[in-house]
Amino acid sequence: MVFTQSEIRAMRCCVCLFHSTFLCTQSKMAAGEGGGRAPCLGFSTPGPLGNVQPSNSAHSSAASNDGSADGTGGAPGAAGHSNPQPGPDGGAGAGVAVGTQPSAQNSSPQSAAEGATNAARAAGRMSTAATNMTATTTPNASTAAAAAAGTPSSLPSAPASAAVLVYREPVYNWQATKSTVKERFAFLFNNEVLSDVHFLVGKGMGVQRIPAHRFVLAVGSAVFDAMFNGGMATTSTEIELPDVEPAAFLALLKFLYSDEVQIGPETVMTTLYTAKKYAVPALEAHCVEFLKKNLRADNAFMLLTQARLFDEPQLASLCLESIDKNTADALAAEGFTDVDLDTLVAVLERDTLGVREVRLFGAAVRWAEAETQRQQLQPTPENKRRVLGKALSLIRFPLMTIEEFAAGMSSSLQRCLLIPAQSGILTDREVVSLFLHFTVNPKPRVEFIDRPRCCLRGKECSITAGQVESRWGYSGTSDRIRFSVNQRIFVVGFGLYGSIHGPTDYQVNIQIIHTDSNTVLGQNDTGFSCDGSANTFRVMFKEPVEILPNVNYTACATLKGPDSHYGTKGMRKVTHESPATGTKTCFTFCYAAGNNNGTSVEDGQLPEVIFYT
Repeated sequence: MVFTQSEIRAMRCCVCLFHSTFLCTQSKMAAGEGGGRAPCLGFSTPGPLGNVQPSNSAHSSAASNDGSADGTGGAPGAAGHSNPQPGPDGGAGAGVAVGTQPSAQNSSPQSAAEGATNAARAAGRMSTAATNMTATTTPNASTAAAAAAGTPSSLPSAPASAAVLVYREPVYNWQATKSTVKERFAFLFNNEVLSDVHFLVGKGMGVQRIPAHRFVLAVGSAVFDAMFNGGMATTSTEIELPDVEPAAFLALLKFLYSDEVQIGPETVMTTLYTAKKYAVPALEAHCVEFLKKNLRADNAFMLLTQARLFDEPQLASLCLESIDKNTADALAAEGFTDVDLDTLVAVLERDTLGVREVRLFGAAVRWAEAETQRQQLQPTPENKRRVLGKALSLIRFPLMTIEEFAAGMSSSLQRCLLIPAQSGILTDREVVSLFLHFTVNPKPRVEFIDRPRCCLRGKECSITAGQVESRWGYSGTSDRIRFSVNQRIFVVGFGLYGSIHGPTDYQVNIQIIHTDSNTVLGQNDTGFSCDGSANTFRVMFKEPVEILPNVNYTACATLKGPDSHYGTKGMRKVTHESPATGTKTCFTFCYAAGNNNGTSVEDGQLPEVIFYT
């Protein structure tokens, strides 16, 4: 066998580097041990390149495809191989693999040394020497193997009859193809190369064996630093993590090795948990930002529960704001009944929920039904009241209208809901006291909160029209006017004219009625004091009244007091333009037939509507 001088010099240089590493028994080489695979140059311990046999499964093969970036593949670019050696783009390591049997074409790459030996055999010039190798590899064999692995292009072409599988990159020299530190560390992610610790992640048959590098983990996490380098550092090379999901742990490692964030709707919560457990605040922030971007009314309660569990106050605040703005949609979501009692209480305590109290009561009862099932209790009214606990006292029954309390009418949909007075959840004493609160003056004290909820943000708006004239009398008949708007608004009160005889107090009942169904949507029995001027005086509802676009409503005010000023030359259409956004809210007024105390579009009371958009 003849070699050129340049080949001999190259081989001599390689001998010093690889002679102590490449060890193979003659019997293994000759027999081609491994079920038809190319002969393996085995390593009793990891060599200088750390080329141990890699595996991503605690069960040898069960999870060989779980090392990809999304937790569904093997080591990067090695899907389908249980022992991958990634290349520059995540592909298999370089080398030339040849088997003496046909099945060798489809075998998996074993190691850099095996690839080098197989390359030498494929060349044909080393076939005889390979079968005569001893336990202490001869200089010629090891030199040729190293040369084949390091400089495959210098070897002669393989015979046409040989089955050749070429890999792109020599594993032992992978560093040369990585131009930055980030690329080199990213290459080591989920890679057996140089690994010195393994994690058994998950439970049962879902456990995955994931390789890692203590130095990289310690640099990225104080928890890992203490685990490996602290006063009670572990010396184990295998660490069990039964409480962590494999996909989430791989996402954590991916971030620590490469700064790449790979999270999705299915993994974001488990990744957030893992990032918190191992004190990686940068990854926590990415998870929270992902949740913020995907926050919707239909998942706000679920995310609120998780935010409270993981102590994420900023995310919890955003969830509560979303619930405030879209309370009805959030309560109707499937996930609402799955929240814990503390989360339910935290929501019911808020003064900023944008929904009628009768709907809150109905949602609370739905939650109670689900909770009785979780506690394996019969869904009786008594058990519902028991599981609601403090939450029941946070329903503001005094804010309901008597129609809502007694007949369960929804203020916006005009359909029957659960009837609070007949639900059986309230005691007889509570029902009687609430009926008295709705019907008599002065109102008796009740055990429930009567403080209004206000769901409105931004700047208060109002519209007024017409000129002021004197002497409008009252005889117990309501002043009424019909109106509609072009967009959704919340009416919080009216501006009313006061006395022409100087400072005076008035008693007044204000209402907004859904015209078609004659349902009272909001009302308040109150009073106001005037100073005798021609100004309007504010009279407010207990809570905002939702006004939907292109729906007819009737505004009513029943005053008891002396003659007042009144408005004249009113306009049928009045438009309010927001100075901040330029949004235009157009009111259309028309005559309300029946007893209206003489008020019309042109003359009368109710000169001002106070609202939020």
